[in-house]
Amino acid sequence: MEHSTFKKLSAEFIGTFWLVFGGCGSAVLAAAFPGLGIGFVGVSLAFGLTVLTGAYALGPISGGHFNPAVSVGLVVGGRFRAAELPGYVVAQVLGAIAAAFVLYLIATGKPGAEIGGFATNGFGAHSPGGFGVKAALLTEVVLTAVFLIVILGATARHSAAGFGGLAIGLCLTLIHLISIPVTNTSVNPARSTGPALFGPAIALDQLWLFWVAPIMGAVIGAVIYRVLLATPAGEARVASGLKTAG
Repeated sequence: MEHSTFKKLSAEFIGTFWLVFGGCGSAVLAAAFPGLGIGFVGVSLAFGLTVLTGAYALGPISGGHFNPAVSVGLVVGGRFRAAELPGYVVAQVLGAIAAAFVLYLIATGKPGAEIGGFATNGFGAHSPGGFGVKAALLTEVVLTAVFLIVILGATARHSAAGFGGLAIGLCLTLIHLISIPVTNTSVNPARSTGPALFGPAIALDQLWLFWVAPIMGAVIGAVIYRVLLATPAGEARVASGLKTAG
């Protein structure tokens, strides 16, 4: 069943809202909670769970991209119509901004509240581990490329039916376990944009990298999959890339 454009964009808005609110919310509100903080592992799991739950709930409507880089990669991979790309990117970015705004209201909702880095992404002085721009760029490109390979493989027609969302969610969890110390993990330009609008000024200054690197990585991953791994008879040719996940 082909859903209307309005429903698809609504699903992308809600799904990206959930990803940013759930993932960044866990980092801002719960990661360092005194005595009970969930730390890097908890934040990594939170991001993975948002994608996993969103893919199964909303994937059948929009494909469950929730990420401009994923949408670009799916166009390159032949799984998504280029004509739909601008609308998806706008919906995703607006969903991320809305989530960051709600999270900001919550995080500042007690006396003396300080939001700190507000789960923003960065490099150099703004990297959790002090990693420079080259390390940040390489990390984001490589991990986004792998993310696209997993997405394309897990949602191909020959893959195990119904398990695509699980593989994609676990992949995002692993990506965060690797890269939170380097960039605070983006692999998603919308996820980076929302918090940057409410966080420290340096996050906006460095935002360019978290658009350029994930999109570069997505294109590279899609090309690698399509050239080296895809089997024409087994590939899903669907308008919305993750519909085969459910």
